[in-house]
Amino acid sequence: MQIAKTLSAYIARQFLLWFCAVFAALQTIAFLGDYVELIRRGGPRADATLGRLFELAALKQPHLAEQVLPFAVLFGTMLVFWRLTRGNELVAARAAGVSAWQFLTPALLVALLVGIFAVTVFNPVAAAMQARYHRLEARVLDQGSDALLLSNSGLWLRQSDQAGDQVIIHARALAPSGFNLYGVTVFFFNDLVQLSSRVDAESARLEKGSWLIDKGVRWLPNSPSQPFKVLRLPTRLTSRKIEEGFAAPDTMSFWDLPGFIALLEQSGFSARRHRLHFDVLLARPLLLCAIVLVAAAFSLRMQRRGGATMMIVAGVAAGFLLYFVSSIVYALGLSTKLPVVLAAWTPAGVSMIFGVSMLLHLEDG
Repeated sequence: MQIAKTLSAYIARQFLLWFCAVFAALQTIAFLGDYVELIRRGGPRADATLGRLFELAALKQPHLAEQVLPFAVLFGTMLVFWRLTRGNELVAARAAGVSAWQFLTPALLVALLVGIFAVTVFNPVAAAMQARYHRLEARVLDQGSDALLLSNSGLWLRQSDQAGDQVIIHARALAPSGFNLYGVTVFFFNDLVQLSSRVDAESARLEKGSWLIDKGVRWLPNSPSQPFKVLRLPTRLTSRKIEEGFAAPDTMSFWDLPGFIALLEQSGFSARRHRLHFDVLLARPLLLCAIVLVAAAFSLRMQRRGGATMMIVAGVAAGFLLYFVSSIVYALGLSTKLPVVLAAWTPAGVSMIFGVSMLLHLEDG
């Protein structure tokens, strides 16, 4: 019993060490690649200084960390078991009667804890920094694009006209069909970000190329109010752009997603993107455990045949295959070709079945 505890702690420590080393290496590569891409996008823009672009790259790092996490688990698992076999440590463990399932258990537990930590603690930090990254990117690289926000107080829209002036639209209620707004207030700002006028109206509806605002009053500084029956406000927004422009799922914390999903559905909008992202986060700890099993199956098989090079090639191929399959299934889920639950949990489930089957074949004949 004492030997089993000591061995489990040793394997868990080695797995965590190699995982952190691989994770740091992948993060460094991802940061450098993203920084170079931001410099290319920045080009001659005056606001796109190297310092500001470095800040953008740093803000995006937590989001990239979530993307490289499965690869870090895959390569870290393969490296730790290759090292343990190369040093005959697993051979000694097998001679003492320890099965592959027993020395895989510590790695599985660490991967599970890493997944839970990544979803419940790290994801809220990454989401907050990703939201800040999008705001800074819109100001520095996209030169102030249209934006919108859906909250319990209603819908907020921001758009800019050809002269560069800003318009903010607030609606206390809305009907997504035909995109009709009710209880509308429109704020007009000049290029000095000063309020130039305000419009209060009963309703507004989105038509091709313009908002049609009905039965309202326009307020101008130092002037009497100007009632109107219909006011046409040019816009580049479309109903599809508005629906796609709601807060991206990766900018929302794991803990905030359920409430926002309920708000979208109560407002009549599709919450499929956000629900799929939430289920993917729920499945992440299981996915990391499945990756440990897949990596162990490849590494143990190649170690027995003495092919370290083939082990690395097979591991890389398995990682990229899992990535592409996950991306395809995710896209099918977004396009309503697959149910949300199936699209979110299929990569983890298939990887788990594949890893367990391979290990059963290799270890138990």
